[in-house]
Amino acid sequence: MTPPPDSGPSPAPAASPAELRRLFFRVFPAVGLAMFGAALDQTIVATALPAIARSLGDVERISWIVVLYLVANTVAAPVYGRLGDAFGRQRMLLVALAVYAGGATLCAFAGSLGTLAAARVVQGFGGGGLISLSVALIAEVVPARERGRFQAYIAAVFTTASALGPLLGGLLAEHFGWRSIFLLQLPLSCLAAFLAVTRLRDAARGSARGFSFDWWGLVLFAVFVGPALLALDQARRLAAGPLMNAAVLAAVAGVALWLLLRQERRAPHPLLPLGLLGNATVWRSNLMSSCVAGAFVGTVAFLPIYFAAVRGLSPTAAGLALLPLSACAGFGAMISGTLLARTGLVMRWPGIGLSLSTAMLLAFTFGLGALPLPLMAAMLGLVSLGFGMSFPMVQVVVQVAAGPKLLGSATASVQFTRSLGAATGTALLGAVLFGALTLAGPEATRLFVLLVNQGPAALQALDGATEAAFRADMTMAFRASFATAALLTGFGAWMSTQVPTRRV
Repeated sequence: MTPPPDSGPSPAPAASPAELRRLFFRVFPAVGLAMFGAALDQTIVATALPAIARSLGDVERISWIVVLYLVANTVAAPVYGRLGDAFGRQRMLLVALAVYAGGATLCAFAGSLGTLAAARVVQGFGGGGLISLSVALIAEVVPARERGRFQAYIAAVFTTASALGPLLGGLLAEHFGWRSIFLLQLPLSCLAAFLAVTRLRDAARGSARGFSFDWWGLVLFAVFVGPALLALDQARRLAAGPLMNAAVLAAVAGVALWLLLRQERRAPHPLLPLGLLGNATVWRSNLMSSCVAGAFVGTVAFLPIYFAAVRGLSPTAAGLALLPLSACAGFGAMISGTLLARTGLVMRWPGIGLSLSTAMLLAFTFGLGALPLPLMAAMLGLVSLGFGMSFPMVQVVVQVAAGPKLLGSATASVQFTRSLGAATGTALLGAVLFGALTLAGPEATRLFVLLVNQGPAALQALDGATEAAFRADMTMAFRASFATAALLTGFGAWMSTQVPTRRV
């Protein structure tokens, strides 16, 4: 789940509280529904991954259903921001909704994992604009200093979507098939488009005069992100051929990154503002945020597979077990936002929250296989609460460091690094999981693939000793994966102490 962003730059005109409320509630239904659909996608699909794997096979690559969406989302976010400035955010929101709905339709009718992965890329290119454009449209109506009073509504959208996602995904996958989770996005997108047309007429239309889009920056950025994540996928196989492929892909990503940095330094309107990203407060806060996003989304992606393969839960039961992890982050964000308003301290609360998350993840990891499900769910709720305490703080400290003239770029940088961190973290946790199974032996990997594809029936032919040994191998592999999430979170907690800005 990518966390709820703060709104971007402030509009100049002042307005009375009553006028602000009227304007906000004119815009909010349209942008709130668009944000709801994008936030729902990040958790509803994860719960259906075991069902997708059984239907389409190739379980070893199932995490790419999440990763490729996040990659496309990452690449698209700054593009929509730039196009929204030039052609109007209302118009670009309609384009994003159309692309998103088209991608969801392609996902629903995909006949193979490769086709589904390609469709998720299309859907991700649409989803990349939904949150960033929605946030910017709210910013056109509500000044920054007044925005806090409406933040609860925005947080409620993400909390509701995150809470509904696992449960709804499990119910739909179990009773109507996994394709129904993508078909659900079609009426949501159509209703959001209708509200955008009828309620956003007063939104700024933008101006294409002097428009200069950084196309080379976009191409180089995509060439950097894609091979870097594919290198992680190859490296997890721990064999000579895949490791050689990983080295070549990493080299391609490195060259693309070098060329990207050169391009962004000389581009008149760079896709990635290097001057802003090089600010110590900005890059350290964003690095902390990307670590949290990687641990969060990666854990959400692989826990349903653990619950289904190791604990034997149905999709609905797995969704219920995952509910605290998805739902409690919004409450953490509200708590830290309230503490910030009262004290002015900005980085103390992420440090406390992420330390709590790290401790709970470590306890969860070492107790894997022995903890009862209700206790696991409670621990995951505390993990999520700690994650959430970092979400609004990063937005605030980055925007303060950027200053009024760069508020929009600062907000975009947070979304960009969160999406990139989520994609990288999910790929990393998948690489660790399957790498650990590979180290346990080819038989463990084969049985794991059969178990996810066929369910518990795949183990019926095994004798007791072989099944016990296999379940021990699976538990150790998931321990390694979740321990990696704990390391990411712990590093994020340490980074919170390195951010220069401590009070606002």
